[in-house]
Amino acid sequence: MSPSPTGEQWELRRGGQRAVVVQLGAALRHYEVDGRPVLDGFAADSRIAGGRGQLLVPWPNRVRDGRYEFDGADLQLALTEPEKHNAIHGLLRWTPWRLLARSDDTVRLGTLLLPQPGYPFTLDVVAEYRLGPDGFEANISATNVGDTPAPYGVGQHPYVTVGTDSVDSALLTVPAQYWLPADDRGLPTGREPVDGTVYDFRTERPIGDLRLDTAFTELGRDAEGRARVRLAHPSGSRGVDVWLGDSARYVQVYTGDTLAEPDRRRRGVAVEAMSCPADAFRSGTDLTVLEPGRGHVLRWGLSPWGAA
Repeated sequence: MSPSPTGEQWELRRGGQRAVVVQLGAALRHYEVDGRPVLDGFAADSRIAGGRGQLLVPWPNRVRDGRYEFDGADLQLALTEPEKHNAIHGLLRWTPWRLLARSDDTVRLGTLLLPQPGYPFTLDVVAEYRLGPDGFEANISATNVGDTPAPYGVGQHPYVTVGTDSVDSALLTVPAQYWLPADDRGLPTGREPVDGTVYDFRTERPIGDLRLDTAFTELGRDAEGRARVRLAHPSGSRGVDVWLGDSARYVQVYTGDTLAEPDRRRRGVAVEAMSCPADAFRSGTDLTVLEPGRGHVLRWGLSPWGAA
């Protein structure tokens, strides 16, 4: 029997919850509650496509031309989105991670990001996933173990579903004051209020035929400092909240219209927690600079609700 193309598969269970995390990129492959899928994930014998469940380290989204300046040096990343001449979604998606600890409902994975062309810095990165009484939680931490400051951003790319054949009828809520227009390369061109636009999802409404690959910011938060993006079934009887911790200052919402696999388009909604927007390595917008010995943690999670 040949191994899975995503390596080891680590299953987590708690009550009616079940999640699966894979060795390749420490990606989140599957999450269900009482047998109902919460993620539009991928099978154990499938390769990862469309970024499903992947960690985006040390930058989320895109870097224009893969080129940026940091601490007086001109740096060039590999163009991993060659058709748009961008570097996309970081350097750890296709790296096998090592198991650090595991219990029935928790797994900790780690990897060392070593200096390489375009990113001459060293980061110790740990992903901890756990199932709790309120759902799934991810904690993604990075520590600069090198001797120079390092630019840093992080995100994760799950696709959520409420069981509809298409996302058109699903009800979306995004508690954001601003959206980021983007050019045809997926790079931001500014920041605009959502008021009076099709991107105003502060009040729940169906997605309809709107094509989203859109970043939002200035997120409304609850007393715990969490922003909650909600996808609900058209009946309103059930859904899932994607909560974002305070270091997730942006969220990208993607309806999958450009996925390479036509049968996967508009089947789930990617709700991507991000610490910074696209092209932050060039613009510096909300870019984290990790001094030697300093760390950063991104927290986000999934809270399903309603009847099965």
